[in-house]
Amino acid sequence: MKILFQGSLGAYSHLAALKVYPDAEIIPCKTFDECFSIANEDDKVRIIIPESNRITGNIGVEYLIFKYRLNIYGEHFHSIQHHLLGLPGAKLKDIKNVFSHAQALSQSSLFIKKNNLIENVRADTAGSAKYISDNKNKSEAAIASDLSAKIYNLDIIESNIENEKVNITRFLIMGKKILQPELNNQKYITSFLFKLKSKPAALYSALSGFAIQGVNLTKLQSYPEKNSFTSYFFLCDLDGHIEDIKVKKSLEELGLHCDDMHILGVYEADKFREK
Repeated sequence: MKILFQGSLGAYSHLAALKVYPDAEIIPCKTFDECFSIANEDDKVRIIIPESNRITGNIGVEYLIFKYRLNIYGEHFHSIQHHLLGLPGAKLKDIKNVFSHAQALSQSSLFIKKNNLIENVRADTAGSAKYISDNKNKSEAAIASDLSAKIYNLDIIESNIENEKVNITRFLIMGKKILQPELNNQKYITSFLFKLKSKPAALYSALSGFAIQGVNLTKLQSYPEKNSFTSYFFLCDLDGHIEDIKVKKSLEELGLHCDDMHILGVYEADKFREK
């Protein structure tokens, strides 16, 4: 099996892929769009994509979920531990500039401020580590994973520098094929997107079925349709399986109020949700 992720080797998505698929062939892509595009053309490929972070919120891949409408096979909650990586022998007192992805910099802002470091935003965390390794400047460091330190032969100058020690990112596993587990005693998530008909109180009316049936929505996010600020898609997760009668009735009611509606996937809820 081939698993694609966005970023360089050593990225947090790489770590997540190793956790979920330790025996798979794991391949880096330069962009999220490249991941989605390849998976859309090859049904033997799966992608693992960060969807949201507990501290900094949505990662910003919603437009690609809408564009490609790949099937969601599962979710994985991954603990993010940021480390300050520098050249071998470098000490904290040597570091003036720190490089990383914007989210990693934001999630480590207290450490950065405390040590008067100058932030430099890069495309990804592992790419920043590679830059430090290649550039050979002792006054520069990257915020990245311990795997990046091993891959790019860097020292971990300071460990676990994130603001919040419970720093969790939710990843989605996606692909072209439609796969759906049978309904049993497991806990499930159903993910879907929809666009409402243009009428007053449309969202209120559309969601009433979930309240009536007692179905819990765990995610409801709006995203403007391309070239429009008046027409919106909504990305949703709910607790339950699409074959459950209450879920089925809720979605049928929703469909009456929509111009477009698409089921993205039904999958087992990650055990992290039970914590």
